[in-house]
Amino acid sequence: MVKIISPLELETLATFPVHPQLPVFAPDQCRAHHADAQVVLLQQDLIVARCSLWWTQVPALPGQRLGIIGHFATTAAPASCELLAAACTELRQHGVTLAVGPMDGTTWRRYRLLTERGPEPPFFLEPDNPDDWPEGFLAAGFTPLAGFFSALNDDLTIEDPRIPRTVARLENSGVTFRALQPGAFRAELERIYAVSRLSFQSNFLYTPLAEADFIAQYEPIRAHIRPELVILAEHQSRAVGFVFAIPDLAQARRGQVVDTVVLKTVAVLPGRTYAGLGNVLVAKCQQAARAQGFRRVIHALMHERNNSLNLSGHYARPFRRYTLYSRLLLP
Repeated sequence: MVKIISPLELETLATFPVHPQLPVFAPDQCRAHHADAQVVLLQQDLIVARCSLWWTQVPALPGQRLGIIGHFATTAAPASCELLAAACTELRQHGVTLAVGPMDGTTWRRYRLLTERGPEPPFFLEPDNPDDWPEGFLAAGFTPLAGFFSALNDDLTIEDPRIPRTVARLENSGVTFRALQPGAFRAELERIYAVSRLSFQSNFLYTPLAEADFIAQYEPIRAHIRPELVILAEHQSRAVGFVFAIPDLAQARRGQVVDTVVLKTVAVLPGRTYAGLGNVLVAKCQQAARAQGFRRVIHALMHERNNSLNLSGHYARPFRRYTLYSRLLLP
């Protein structure tokens, strides 16, 4: 049995036990993420699959009215197929023409599924999922909408011969580089947010995020940030680009020596003035990682069709792939 639950009725979820294979989920997350509904699949009064739906605050896509499926979890592919069918029916009733998922409402939060695991173990802050979850989306009539990858550079001595000339040009125009100042953490995040907001606005399925929400995403990992691995580029007293990387603490949790850095984000203000700045920031981050004794850098979660290929391709080889799915909802 499928139940559609509005945000005002989320307390009713507490009356149903949850299958032990489902990840822990706080219903208040639906409210915090402004979901329009929660969908649960019950078998013998036990929740075996769930997701949230968005149809009011959603990204724009020309020619379509999007509906988003996120907070997705299931115990098996058949359960996910039934859940997703019900989710699509509900979205269609609200005028949605294209269902997209999994995405927790926005690309600023968790989205897409790991679809090709590769040889490397999970890295710090990487989203993970059971290997059969993509099967559930395909069985429910979804097809790939966008692909993403993570790549590994295991030789930090590799240098891009274009970098010195680009650095000289940028510095001659007044661009400077510095590491994050941990004593001014909030102010630094405000500067990083200002760059992110402008740099990402043309990204696929972009939606704005409030500055307070952006800053809140970094607070849980504040203690793990190494300032040398977060580099800001500034011009005329304004941040114009940054690279954010963090040690792969998943290695420590496995009892291994932490020899890897996860390069999570590179952002640069648009315009010809800062052409090549993204490449410079990646190079400087990898140089900083090597100076700190790290051996490898993971270029994490990059879209297959944007500038990430140019930023990463000179150094790293893909080892993991992820997929975001969609399903056309016919009237």
